[in-house]
Amino acid sequence: MKEKNKKTVVVGMSGGVDSSVAAALLKEQGYNVIGLFMNNWEEKDENDCCTSITDFEDVKRVCEKLDIPYYSINFAKEYMDRVFSYFLDEYNKGRTPNPDVLCNREIKFGPFKEFAKKLGADYIATGHYAKIEVVDGKSRLIKAKDLNKDQTYFLNQLSQEQLDHVLFPLGDLQKPDVRKMAEKYGLVTFDKKDSTGICFIGEKRFRQFLQNYLPAKKGLIKDLNGNVVGTHEGVMFYTLGQRRGLNLGGIAGGNGDRWFVIDKDIKTNVLYVSQGEDDKLFSRGLISDTMNWINMPNEKEFKCYAKFRYRQPDQSVLVKVTKDNKLEIAFDEKQRAITPGQFVVLYQDYGTDGDRECLGGAIIDKVIY
Repeated sequence: MKEKNKKTVVVGMSGGVDSSVAAALLKEQGYNVIGLFMNNWEEKDENDCCTSITDFEDVKRVCEKLDIPYYSINFAKEYMDRVFSYFLDEYNKGRTPNPDVLCNREIKFGPFKEFAKKLGADYIATGHYAKIEVVDGKSRLIKAKDLNKDQTYFLNQLSQEQLDHVLFPLGDLQKPDVRKMAEKYGLVTFDKKDSTGICFIGEKRFRQFLQNYLPAKKGLIKDLNGNVVGTHEGVMFYTLGQRRGLNLGGIAGGNGDRWFVIDKDIKTNVLYVSQGEDDKLFSRGLISDTMNWINMPNEKEFKCYAKFRYRQPDQSVLVKVTKDNKLEIAFDEKQRAITPGQFVVLYQDYGTDGDRECLGGAIIDKVIY
């Protein structure tokens, strides 16, 4: 029951340490806190175990310890329609998608937020490492204090409306301190390992998982001179710059360097590789698909920073915004393995404390060599 004169916040509880501490901190700050667990994926893993069941058990234990109500809601259909179908379509095109970004836009800050309102939420909160500052009525998405854990990259597709009335309690905390807090609060998740891999796949073997939905077609691996050097299991399984899992060791006439994926041709089903860090792995720019602006600069051409993959250090770039709201981006320094289907996310300096603001992001469409 909602306590009088208290604001209610619905926390997205995953069963992990971050969302557990987010809920604990908000209760400590005087909010009416409600835990809400999202079941987005119903398939069992290779051990015939549905991980969502075990995660929800942890959510229940945490909420009972914090003495807060909790609920579970099933968004599996929405996830299949809005995220997983996109994921499969991109792989079918030979691109490398990032469904975690779409999960935030289409589920966590979409249907989740709408359901939270039905529970009486004044705010929603998650365990993301990010910060929000509201300036002149507009939300600004700022990098977290813990730059190793900063997750603004995965939030680049959110809108102003989606960021409205959102709290990120972990934005000013370091991950080791979060674990210490969980232990102090007596939460069972304090030593639970962080989740890895794509959100719905988790710890599963990726290639084996994908074959259940997109049957693989074996084909040739060629070097850049057109010589056949091996066979692949299906071009969709490989990404630009990849060096593991090619099984090309010990090829006669090679120079002993590692092999890297340079390109893939979906039409001919050929994977192209090179020994060593070939120049063709490096590019000088890119063209994006339609840009999602969280906050848009006044200029149509400007200098800023960009990330082309999570955990990559910010790179200096020159951005031109086209008439159809796509981006032409020139890199100050050549970049390795820019991958169509992934997201380019823009940042600019913010304030006087060395913070950086996420301006938004777009899907990489073409690479300029």
